[in-house]
Amino acid sequence: MNSTAIVAATLLGCASVSAQVFTFTPEQMTKYTAKNPFGRFEDGRPKVPNELLEKFKGLSSEEIWTVLPGGGYPNQYEGNWQILHPGKKLVGRAVTAQFMPTRPDVAEVSDAEGRTRFGGRAGNQRVIDLLQPGDVIVVDLFGKLDGGTFVGDNLATYIATIAKTGMVIDGGVRDLEGIFPLDMAAYFRGVHPSAIRNVMLTGYNVPIRIGNATVMPGDVVFGDREGVSFVPPHLVEKVLARAEDTHIHDEWTQEKLKTGKYKSSEIYGSPTDPALKQEYEEYRKKRMAERKP
Repeated sequence: MNSTAIVAATLLGCASVSAQVFTFTPEQMTKYTAKNPFGRFEDGRPKVPNELLEKFKGLSSEEIWTVLPGGGYPNQYEGNWQILHPGKKLVGRAVTAQFMPTRPDVAEVSDAEGRTRFGGRAGNQRVIDLLQPGDVIVVDLFGKLDGGTFVGDNLATYIATIAKTGMVIDGGVRDLEGIFPLDMAAYFRGVHPSAIRNVMLTGYNVPIRIGNATVMPGDVVFGDREGVSFVPPHLVEKVLARAEDTHIHDEWTQEKLKTGKYKSSEIYGSPTDPALKQEYEEYRKKRMAERKP
């Protein structure tokens, strides 16, 4: 089901939200993220604790991937991005926005609502102004580049300053020369000198589609050199626990391989010699004890 269908199916009951810009009520947000084990923001968005977000900065896409499909969530990764700073990890809580190509009869109602509720601010700024520290703006602009530039250097500066994380834009950006020096992570489809136009904001903090991934408000957004993962809050601790075990396994494996004494099949993925198996288990037990707070 594409993002348009998801929004139509899940938000028809949003009687408290007028016109065409949809968002979850706090009650609906709680209902659709009922598995969240953590606290929530006032709008109902899941609030994964900062200390857990900090631990994500040491992970990789592969370590997250080992948990998500097996947990029934195979549609939480998207690649093929242009990456602003490939060496900088992106970690934070998702704030979502959905845009569609402009349709005049719908846009008239949406624009009128925008003037009443948001002081006439453009659709992209309405969502950007919702950001809090630790948030990551995740935007469905259906891959649009010409006229699909969600931010230039001015609004990117605001995101970097307020959220202190970065952005994921299934669309374009502009003013790349001004964005590049910013201390932020950014994933986008391309660059174009045009300003955003011929699109309309149709939803924020609702389920959206980013390529092959479905993103919910409050998901943990993780980006590295490979791509971006969107982790449901109830799987966060499982991802971290599995990653810790993987880190220890890889430490031991790589140290053994660096000696040059073994064939790869003797060590990776599991040692074949009983003595080496015992050595690994003792190493694992020691390292797990060291990592406990």
